[in-house]
Amino acid sequence: MEEKIIIAGFGGQGVVLAGNVLAQTALIEGKNVTAMVSYGVEMRGGTANCTVVISDSDIYSPVVDVPSSVIILNQPSFDRFESKIKSNGLAVINKSLIEREPKRSDIKVLSIPATEIANKMGNTKVANMVLVGAFVKETKIVNLATILDNLHKFFSKSKQDLIAINKEALKKGANFFE
Repeated sequence: MEEKIIIAGFGGQGVVLAGNVLAQTALIEGKNVTAMVSYGVEMRGGTANCTVVISDSDIYSPVVDVPSSVIILNQPSFDRFESKIKSNGLAVINKSLIEREPKRSDIKVLSIPATEIANKMGNTKVANMVLVGAFVKETKIVNLATILDNLHKFFSKSKQDLIAINKEALKKGANFFE
């Protein structure tokens, strides 16, 4: 088993947190992991992205040219990464901020209005966790229960008040298609 994941969105949408949650959870579960974050003009509103590779065998590079899965938070990121997804791969996309249908028919697309769900919850910034919840439920690459049990580890002491809403967002994403 090896899952090559790209998570992408605008700087400030929680791309790095989403990647850290997946990578750290995989480590907790005893899997091999590499992760790499792309910084730059992204911090000023451009496209930010993070790659995570999770495997049950050795990983030789954190570079992901052809992802098996993507988690996409906005239109520019979808435009940039849709063509790179491997055939029969998975795209979990934020339907709230992606204005078009996928151009490809050889990938599975889970389209979720993550920003709308997050807005209804009272915090737009948890849209990333809505998508992570859906991704984890679909791929089973890590256990949602492991994320929920360890979510406190991904937030600094000053942000512990955000744990409950992030747990709720993960569950809403995981249960969206039920």
